[in-house]
Amino acid sequence: MHQLTDEKIKLMEQKANEIRQSIIEMLVEAGSGHSAGPLGMADIFTALYFFILRHDPTNPLWEERDRLILSNGHITPIRYVVMAMSGCDPTGGAGIQADIETLASMGCHAAPVITAITVQDTQDVKCFIATDPVLFIQQARAVLEDIAVSVIKIGMLGSVQIVEAIHTLLTDYPEIPVILDPVLVAGGGTDLSDEEIRDAMINLLFPLTTVLTPNSREARLLAPEGDNLDACAQDILDLGCEFVLITGTHENTPQVTNILYGNRRHIETFDWERLPGSYHGSGCTLSSAIAGLLAQGIDPFTAIHEAQEYTWETLKHGYRIGMGQHIPNRLFWARGQEDTGA
Repeated sequence: MHQLTDEKIKLMEQKANEIRQSIIEMLVEAGSGHSAGPLGMADIFTALYFFILRHDPTNPLWEERDRLILSNGHITPIRYVVMAMSGCDPTGGAGIQADIETLASMGCHAAPVITAITVQDTQDVKCFIATDPVLFIQQARAVLEDIAVSVIKIGMLGSVQIVEAIHTLLTDYPEIPVILDPVLVAGGGTDLSDEEIRDAMINLLFPLTTVLTPNSREARLLAPEGDNLDACAQDILDLGCEFVLITGTHENTPQVTNILYGNRRHIETFDWERLPGSYHGSGCTLSSAIAGLLAQGIDPFTAIHEAQEYTWETLKHGYRIGMGQHIPNRLFWARGQEDTGA
């Protein structure tokens, strides 16, 4: 998914080496006395080639120009960083572990910040404890003050205090897009947020959210006055979210229908083949994929569409390791298309 291959990097460095070597040999033959020292002509000509790469539309790697940097004399891909704020799931199927796997698949670096520690299996959440808000905000600030974060992805919240801490961070970094997966209920039915947490999320986080990704049940809980999902979406948009993607996994329909809203209107309907079984961490996967694609500068509509394609493939290749839900195979691409995940 939008990954710069090692072959392309090697090709670019090979071309840079050929150019700089040719010019160095020409200078030596001319008796200039220059050499390719640690900070000498070799670095200069690598930089020259990098400049040409970014300014010559005829270069075959022109489309990759904005995804590269020159570091220590080498041309390398930019590492897009997404800060993932979510709970820790000991099954590895959902929460922060799902975020990390998904973001790696998107070619991003995940900076995980733990909101809660959970006790759960593949069937349901047994209990959880929210992270101390002071420790939480220390985790996040340590990273934000050191690393350029491109997108913030938010999942399970855990407490009103964590919501308030996240609000403080988001207002301090208003330029960073925010993807919010409003995790209200675990797949097995356990409530993960009470009315106070929901109200705090709506009032403090929705106005700062770029893309909200509720499933249909969550949308109805977040906008109880709406008499249908379209009305629920409009009510949520009125609360300040820029885009709302309502997923239809829980609806009794032949296909899974996801609907995107924004700018006070219905933007697009996406239909996906309904797969058998249920999945632990599908919502985390979708929201993190959107975050990872947005981090790379992809426009929201394209990012939302491509993230759904990726998520569907992870479910198609999913596997069952416990007595409950299937786990999305977020690294399906690493084992080839022949692996069905069965």
